[in-house]
Amino acid sequence: MMVAGMGMGRRGPNVPRPPLRERLAALRLVPRLLRLVWETQPAYTATMIVLRLVRSLVPVANLWVAKLIIDEVIRLARAGGSPHHLWVLVAIEMATVVGGELLARVSGLIEGLLSDLFTNRISIRIMEHAATLDLHMFEDPKFYDHLERARQGTTGRVALLSQLLGIGQSALTLASLSIGLAAQAPWLLLLLAVAVLPSFVGETHFAALSYSLLFRRTPQRRQLDYIRYVGASDETAKEVQMFGLAPWLIARYRGLSDRFYDESRTLAIRKALVSSGLSLLGTVGYYAAYAIVLLRAVGGAISIGTLTFLAASFRQSRDLIQQLLMSASGIYEQSLYLKDLFDFFDMKSSIQSAPGALPVPRPIRQGFVFEDVGFQYPGSDRWAVRHLSFTLGAGERVALVGENGAGKTTLTKLLARLYEPTEGRILLDGLDLRDYDVADVRRSIGVIFQDFVQYDMRFDENVGVGEVESVRAYLDAELAPGDGAAANGEPPAAIAAASEKSLAASLLPRLPGAYRQMLGRRFEQGVDLSGGEWQKVALARAYMRDAQVLILDEPTAALDARAEYDVFVRFNALMAGRMAVVISHRFSTVRMADRIIVLRNGEIVEQGTHEALVGAGGLYAELFAMQAAGYR
Repeated sequence: MMVAGMGMGRRGPNVPRPPLRERLAALRLVPRLLRLVWETQPAYTATMIVLRLVRSLVPVANLWVAKLIIDEVIRLARAGGSPHHLWVLVAIEMATVVGGELLARVSGLIEGLLSDLFTNRISIRIMEHAATLDLHMFEDPKFYDHLERARQGTTGRVALLSQLLGIGQSALTLASLSIGLAAQAPWLLLLLAVAVLPSFVGETHFAALSYSLLFRRTPQRRQLDYIRYVGASDETAKEVQMFGLAPWLIARYRGLSDRFYDESRTLAIRKALVSSGLSLLGTVGYYAAYAIVLLRAVGGAISIGTLTFLAASFRQSRDLIQQLLMSASGIYEQSLYLKDLFDFFDMKSSIQSAPGALPVPRPIRQGFVFEDVGFQYPGSDRWAVRHLSFTLGAGERVALVGENGAGKTTLTKLLARLYEPTEGRILLDGLDLRDYDVADVRRSIGVIFQDFVQYDMRFDENVGVGEVESVRAYLDAELAPGDGAAANGEPPAAIAAASEKSLAASLLPRLPGAYRQMLGRRFEQGVDLSGGEWQKVALARAYMRDAQVLILDEPTAALDARAEYDVFVRFNALMAGRMAVVISHRFSTVRMADRIIVLRNGEIVEQGTHEALVGAGGLYAELFAMQAAGYR
């Protein structure tokens, strides 16, 4: 039956099993998990192990005391005498049962607390590690699949921890029961192995198939999550209702989810049929052993108490072995998911500070020099930018102009070392940018990208994230009650100044909570802002930093003409003596720059002042004329 069941794979869903080497490698990650658990809370872990050790002896103690009670009852029925010894045995049995229950409760409490701590620690480690990875990784769908499996694996690893502890306890209990069985009837141990091994093989087979099915589904599962989000989200509700998208989204979700259900059902039915057949072997083995023990008892070879002990020990041993093998199968399955988690932790960023990396000069004296710089996304044959050669001098303001996809944002990410050049190099004050400390380079640059984040947080938090370490004590004050400044809504001077510089402070009169007003609609009493208002808040983040270089990617795209003018008048005054890179499609903005660099298809085609470029009659002049025509 087992062989027939395995052969059904060709008629079921096309779910390949992981290679044997990969499955064995996954099991080798279990000790690494145990180290993580121990490091989470050593006292809880040690207590948990001791409790499991003690609990493993409770079942055999109960069975042995029950045997003694039965034999004592039969002796008293035949020979009479004082029942004192009987009541002592009953008291011992009751104490053993009560003690076992108490140990189980305490063990459950400790394990629950440790599981919560472990889940929190792994979730934090995922966030910490994600923050160290290259930006281009987050722009790769395959990376998102891997990240999704790592996130989903966090809670599953707690189940693996419980399974490991359960195996240890069951193994000790089985060892103690086996001693009793071996003393009375050694052949029972052989029957046990024959009865349970087939089920173990079947469970292991289907564990591998289940993991492979889930692994293959990861991209589609993320698509399902996204469809569910689009279909019921405040950010998409307007278009979903206006365009009547709900029926289409629902049909798309139903089609994908039904397909997954059909595949899971087919595999589940196969597993149920095969497992049911294999479990019959265990049942037949148990009753064969039980019949032999009964015959020995009838023949007077063993006492009634011994009969009870052997029957119960065999039944519990069979259940324990089956539980051990199933748990081992479960650990094998969980270890496959564990591999996803540790594979994520083993990912390394290619952008790292070299040993002895230098701090960024303060002040920057010469500026940046791009020498034939090119960048390709890993795995792509297309150059995002190439042959970039230009300078950004100290105190200079440069504007980047070009059509969408020309490489403007990519250039700024290279400048901030969010990307590493594929070819060429970038110099800062005459040294390769790679020679400087990565974190210090990024601290020296203030940047607001076109797709800035609208944090569903307080106003002061939305601004403060621009230089969070300098205002962290204030932002976290609500976690430590008693901070009067926080209670009165008095922000640090840095947050207030940045809000004034970006004109975000002009929003405060209509915000009931002022600086501590919750923004966005995700949480209670939140106030949503218009696109231009959000942009002022995002600009404040850039002003939070005492940056030597400021990068603004379409910083006024959502502002009206008057607000845009006010922002750039302030910007020019604030950036005096510092470097700035501005990306904008508005020529009224870029003409304020000292120099304009024009890009097309990832390469520089022109650079100069506004007047010089208009007079040259090139791409810049063409784009300027097109935009000017729109205002006539």
